[in-house]
Amino acid sequence: MLSTHGQDKKGFDFLDDQKALDEIFRMSLTESSAYPWLESMCLDIGHRLSGSPQAAEAVDYSFKLMTELGLEAQKQPVMVPHWVRGEKEVAFIQSSDGTKQEVQILALGGSVATSEEGFMAEVVEVETWEDLEALGREKLEGKIVFFNERMNPENIYTFHSYGHCVKHRWAGAVQASKYGAAGAIVRSLNLRIDKFPHTGSMTYDDALDSIPAAAISTADAETISALLEAGSKVEMMWKQSCATYPDVQSYNVIGEIKGSEFPDEIILLGGHLDSWDVGHGAHDDGAGVMQSLGVLELIKKLEYKPKRTIRVVFFMNEENGLRGATEYAAQSKLQSLNHVACIESDRGGFTPRGFHVEGNEALVQKILAFKPALEKYGVSQLEEGGSGADIGPLKTEDNVLIGFVPDSQRYFDYHHSPSDTFDAVNKRELELGVASMTALVYLMDKYGL
Repeated sequence: MLSTHGQDKKGFDFLDDQKALDEIFRMSLTESSAYPWLESMCLDIGHRLSGSPQAAEAVDYSFKLMTELGLEAQKQPVMVPHWVRGEKEVAFIQSSDGTKQEVQILALGGSVATSEEGFMAEVVEVETWEDLEALGREKLEGKIVFFNERMNPENIYTFHSYGHCVKHRWAGAVQASKYGAAGAIVRSLNLRIDKFPHTGSMTYDDALDSIPAAAISTADAETISALLEAGSKVEMMWKQSCATYPDVQSYNVIGEIKGSEFPDEIILLGGHLDSWDVGHGAHDDGAGVMQSLGVLELIKKLEYKPKRTIRVVFFMNEENGLRGATEYAAQSKLQSLNHVACIESDRGGFTPRGFHVEGNEALVQKILAFKPALEKYGVSQLEEGGSGADIGPLKTEDNVLIGFVPDSQRYFDYHHSPSDTFDAVNKRELELGVASMTALVYLMDKYGL
């Protein structure tokens, strides 16, 4: 229990913030349930692609956790896409001398299938949209366009490198289709060279043919590029059987602790419950939702009575549609809910570094002023910047959006790949994230926004 230093029973008004924060970190590192919660979801349920049976199971599991914590919990209905990968993708390349070798690919989320027997076509390597334009339809028609832009290793914050390259995954099939290409292969968004392909969302243009799209592992991307650079012709045999079905019913899962003085002022924490259908979705974003729920667990364990309502939201369908975030924002508007601050954890369960803050400038500066209180715990990177996809629709002129920022060096080793499994998450790092978010909530609740 956090000391009240003689304050009355109406609430906690700590005279020594540092002692309060010390207790938050101590308890998170000794009593948090975030790690076993994550273990159960990853190992008992597994990946949780929107519309899948596993996603439905995760909704029920999350609601159960919230009710067991004594939160006011609800399931908020939302219709979500239902894309299914089908049988494991098959691909191999053949060079000019006839040598064949298997390559590792994953269909991009939302992609169409190849024909049932697959197809074989020549591979043409590009890095930019300008490369496509320079080659033109004459050199691209009927070919497989291979987008091979490497993530820039010079950026310390690796999300900057990701942001520069992600357009090829998202719109590569559209751009390639303009020139009559038969398919689009995208280098996995990963700084490490390995054999794990990384999937992710993509789009089509109704005015153009929808061509198959897949990500290829960085190791295999390097192999193809080296063969082409050596002057070899490279052909690729490619088969995938994914399909899109009608939308299905799913849910956001919401739990809260009502504020004792200002219940209409909501401080929201959350992440997305869904994941891609490979690995366990442990870092992306099982860690984020369990860290968010872990904050409310700590508040309960510390017997802290928040002045403002502390709400946790497990958003559904961030990965391939953002339907949960859109629906939550729409319902919030209808109910005239006042989200004074929203914190999103969707950058993995690694060692905490800080928070990125955006929104009302006066509130941003108020939160940045908390930096001296948090630096002791390694949470020193409080700065203006982007927050998160799921809380983005909640932005107003009067509130602040906050993205939890863990160390980013290893995140893209796992992001959207089969290697994003429970064993990749470090228990202590996850718990430090819970404590860091709880500390920020405590400071915002105490001093107001």
